[in-house]
Amino acid sequence: MRRHHDDEVLEDETHEHDRGLSHDLPVLARRRMIRLMAGVGAGLVPLVGCTADDTSTPSASATGSAGSAECVTVPEETAGPYPGDGSNGVNVLKESGVVRGDITRSFGDSAGGTAEGVPLTFTLTVVDAASGCGTPKRGAAVYVWHCDREGGYSLYTEGVADENYLRGVQETDDRGEVTFTSVFPGCYPGRWPHVHFEVYGSLADATTATAITSTSQLALPKDVCDTVYATEGYESSVDNLGRLSLESDSVFRDGHDQQLAGVKGSVAEGYTATLTIAV
Repeated sequence: MRRHHDDEVLEDETHEHDRGLSHDLPVLARRRMIRLMAGVGAGLVPLVGCTADDTSTPSASATGSAGSAECVTVPEETAGPYPGDGSNGVNVLKESGVVRGDITRSFGDSAGGTAEGVPLTFTLTVVDAASGCGTPKRGAAVYVWHCDREGGYSLYTEGVADENYLRGVQETDDRGEVTFTSVFPGCYPGRWPHVHFEVYGSLADATTATAITSTSQLALPKDVCDTVYATEGYESSVDNLGRLSLESDSVFRDGHDQQLAGVKGSVAEGYTATLTIAV
């Protein structure tokens, strides 16, 4: 269940003395142009809702459909029963080795297993909502975790409770980005395919599991899931996904525009996913 969903959008005022081309354009188009011109003039990163490559399907946006220049804070979601952040059992964030980009393998004193599946690399870009999503959150930290292709969670699920793969934390760079190398998660009964994440103000906050800024989830698009789940190892995901939709999922059913990742790639070469997170 969502703890809150801040979907209020502040719109630019349109003054009566506006003239020329903008005066003749519909109000919504005029407002969009104003936002885009302001972002370009200030030399800021692309506004949330715009991607570096507009061919991504669906939009890799924290604010809705491609081309949207509106800034909306990412919805707060449950961390679920398997966070591994100390709030429900074990705390992996305090273990040496959790700060990493490749999360496919277990680390430390765990069993040393490797998660199998179709390769997935995902990049999360954290931006400041108070700035209109134009300012990247440099020096923040993002902790991610998700299930394996069989639907199990390391540290919790029988058979992989001694593993800690598919979990990791990184500090955002100057562009507010973190990139993780992983595998495509499976679909287990009752939940749409997703990746959990927690945003922290700093790496120090993350590795002590304190002062979480935001907790949410990334959703994966159906067409890509269908393709991946037709491959070996994902057999159980086919029936599970067939019983679900984004609109019926317990987390995403009240809106997923800010959480649906843009995904490109193939089974043979692996997939890349992107999502911008406004906090």
